[in-house]
Amino acid sequence: MNSSEAPALSPGWALATIREVADVKLGKMLSRKAFVEGLVVRPYLRNENVQWGRVDLSDVKTMGFRPEEFDRYGVLPGDLLVCEGGEPGRCAVYTGHRGTFWYQKALHRVRPRSGALSPQLLQYWLWHLALNGDLLSKIAQTTIQHLPLERFVDLTIPVPPFREQARIVEAIESYFSRMDEAVTLLERVERNLKRYRAAVLKAAVEGRLVPTEAEVARAEGRDYEAADVLLKRILAERRRRRHEGGGRGKYDEPIPPDTKDLPELPEGWCWATADMLAELKGGITKGQTRKPTDSLRAVPYLRVANVQRARLDLSVIKTILATEAEIDELRLQTGDVLFNEGGDRDKLGRGWVWNGELPECIHQNHVFRARILSADLHPKFMSWYGNTAGQQYFFEQGKQTTNLASINLTKLRRLPLPIPPLVEQMRIVQHTERLLSLADEAELLVKGNTVRCARLRQAILKWAFDGKLVDQDPSDEPASVLLERIRMETATRTAPGDRTGAKPQAGKDRMRSGTMKAPR
Repeated sequence: MNSSEAPALSPGWALATIREVADVKLGKMLSRKAFVEGLVVRPYLRNENVQWGRVDLSDVKTMGFRPEEFDRYGVLPGDLLVCEGGEPGRCAVYTGHRGTFWYQKALHRVRPRSGALSPQLLQYWLWHLALNGDLLSKIAQTTIQHLPLERFVDLTIPVPPFREQARIVEAIESYFSRMDEAVTLLERVERNLKRYRAAVLKAAVEGRLVPTEAEVARAEGRDYEAADVLLKRILAERRRRRHEGGGRGKYDEPIPPDTKDLPELPEGWCWATADMLAELKGGITKGQTRKPTDSLRAVPYLRVANVQRARLDLSVIKTILATEAEIDELRLQTGDVLFNEGGDRDKLGRGWVWNGELPECIHQNHVFRARILSADLHPKFMSWYGNTAGQQYFFEQGKQTTNLASINLTKLRRLPLPIPPLVEQMRIVQHTERLLSLADEAELLVKGNTVRCARLRQAILKWAFDGKLVDQDPSDEPASVLLERIRMETATRTAPGDRTGAKPQAGKDRMRSGTMKAPR
């Protein structure tokens, strides 16, 4: 809500600034002197500990405080902690014990004055402003976003009668509790869908998803072509391409699989390596030295971020300058299988199949391309294996540096791959895609319901502060009376110059009822 525009208030409600109804203070600055002699080490809360509606105590740091600072920087039950930086405005009410935690300068500690405002209601008001975007006007848009103290305490909040505040908070928490249960259920469904996909792919590449071709052929009383026959054709195609490509000298025999530690395959299957089945190639290197005579043009290229596990993320496609020869050599073709060269160890070999999503695209050197030599091997089957059972191979063979892991082309060439008979491959791919499409449909429903829950949460907060969430009681003391009493009590005890208290300025700081203009 723009503070220069007074909203239409429900009967008995009034407007006030946060400085009028609460004492607000920033926490202690963390410095190198936080552990010097004479200071007592205590646990303190920071931005990371304050999430929307909850205080996360899973990772609490410590620093030194002087004994006389204990009260100044201590957190009491009922204090509202508000992020000054990080995600400005994010807040939660502390419900723990007194004398347990203190707080850092990155947080505002909001301590509502007795009988003025429920801290839970203020928490929901800030949440409401964050969800509808009205909090942005109070956030300082510098290098790092933050919510300065003076801007924060001048935020205006509609104040209901005190007894109505309790009814509103109770209603919000009742609705939110049910929504939290729904969101938790949706998250569980999403996790189960992820496990379901993994189980489908694992069964597919292990020959457990559909009847094997050997079983089908026996049932039908016919012969079938085993995978070793198929592999011979692929190897013959490999040799033919080498000769037609002008290869000189001795033929480079492909690397055979080392099967001693590999699992037994279904009847009719056989083991091969990526080197036997595909032409493998690294991509273009960024920042390489160019000759002044090189003719370059910009071309889209795939980075590691684009090549996810069993999918491509093309939301951001960058371009790189390359020569025509490089573009011709590295241009992706439909059916190319992509493998990531580096990243976190558990992400090595992650990839998917290029299906001509862009009319022209090449790949970076951190993305390997496998161009399958024959239509006798389905590229999706190869990629599914690399993303499931093949993960263990990449994990074991990856080279670890300080921050990253990587594989090289030699390791990728040695990747063992199971080959089913061609007809069985087609059945596996068809059945797998059908099952995965069902999971995709279910996931869309889950995501849609998650979005609806978020919108309903926002609508509940709007109803609450429009005065439409709970019934009103004419016998409740109007908020204007409550605020006048709080202002008078504050004026008698607030020292001059207190920047966060309510100053005794009748003209500027007197309470606003629903018929008066909110402060600028």
